[in-house]
Amino acid sequence: MSWAMEKKGYSQRRACGLVGIDPRVYRYRSSRPDDAELRGRLRELAAERRRFGYRRLHLLLKREGIAVNWKKLYRLYREERLTVRKRGGRKRAVGTRAPMAIPQGPNQRWSLDFVSDTLIDGRRFRILCVIDDFSRECLATVVDNSISGERVARELDAIAERRGQPLMVVSDNGTELTSKAMLKWQQDHGIDWHYIAPGKPMQTDVVE
Repeated sequence: MSWAMEKKGYSQRRACGLVGIDPRVYRYRSSRPDDAELRGRLRELAAERRRFGYRRLHLLLKREGIAVNWKKLYRLYREERLTVRKRGGRKRAVGTRAPMAIPQGPNQRWSLDFVSDTLIDGRRFRILCVIDDFSRECLATVVDNSISGERVARELDAIAERRGQPLMVVSDNGTELTSKAMLKWQQDHGIDWHYIAPGKPMQTDVVE
């Protein structure tokens, strides 16, 4: 329409009639704010947690004290083209790109990992191992047939009651450790969580 009005000298009404829209639609100017600061922080979080969708990014923003309606966040998420591409198999969060600090004392960094085995009757069991990376102390070995994200959060709370909470936790990208329960636990306690890159177990060499 702008081309028709500028190059052909058409009136606004005639140009709108050619494409079949009301002139009021053409004249409309959105009063919606651009939310540049929120968009920037959303892009930064999406770059660090490349397999996190808008719901998990919403939790991370709430953890930082940024209050935003999830519907508005979803709109910005789509407009910034941050949608996670679907792929086959189990969904995993890709490791964070931020560098991991070297611990200089106890409780500065804990590492988490799961090991599993099978009983003689064929039943499988899992063991959650929690290690203090500085002192190399084993803080917990939790054994059960199934260990959910909620169970991991409860066990970490129990350890923190005995010796205080860590500054950082390092883990792989297992579904239990990237669940909503764990993200909420991180938010409630204000603890930095570092996810290693997939296929790089040497990044958690102590607990390995």
